[in-house]
Amino acid sequence: MTEQAVREASVARKTNETDISLKFAVDGTGQVKLETDVPFLNHMLDLFAKHGQFDLTVDAKGDIDIDDHHTVEDIGICLGQTLREALGDKRGIKRYASVFVPMDEALAQVVIDVSNRPHFEYRAQYPSSQVGSFSTELVQEFLWKLALEARITLHVIVHYGQNTHHMIEAVFKALGRALDEATNIDPRVQGVPSTKGML
Repeated sequence: MTEQAVREASVARKTNETDISLKFAVDGTGQVKLETDVPFLNHMLDLFAKHGQFDLTVDAKGDIDIDDHHTVEDIGICLGQTLREALGDKRGIKRYASVFVPMDEALAQVVIDVSNRPHFEYRAQYPSSQVGSFSTELVQEFLWKLALEARITLHVIVHYGQNTHHMIEAVFKALGRALDEATNIDPRVQGVPSTKGML
């Protein structure tokens, strides 16, 4: 078997609302460097990368004087774009994963198909609309843009919980672990894991 290519990518995105540079490595060791104006998102991205064993660098500035929406959304876009690029033709990957993660009283499930067919399903009801200054509706915005730009099928289910922080934390940990599993190279897989011959 030939040596596996380095699976990493970087992107720069500058608009009137945000200025973002992001680098993502699929086969990392959980090395993270985050500089954004959204502290709660920093925390969640740190969990995502550490539990997925990804290397992630994000430098993002945005119009947070309005709110966090554009910054969170555009980081999701950039992360999705780098994931798609880093995976290339997806040869040898496992493709699918389903992961449950508990966080104290909360339980989240993330199911992924690295399918080249963007689709997002989200089942979550949080007790609070805010965690600190962070609006919980932005979790959906981030995940949807990630799935769209990465061209993956992503199902996220928060089965239960009482603490909103714990519930969202379980989602991001499960996301990291599921994405790690789905993108893992399986030596038994010859070529692309699809009867179509491509993903």
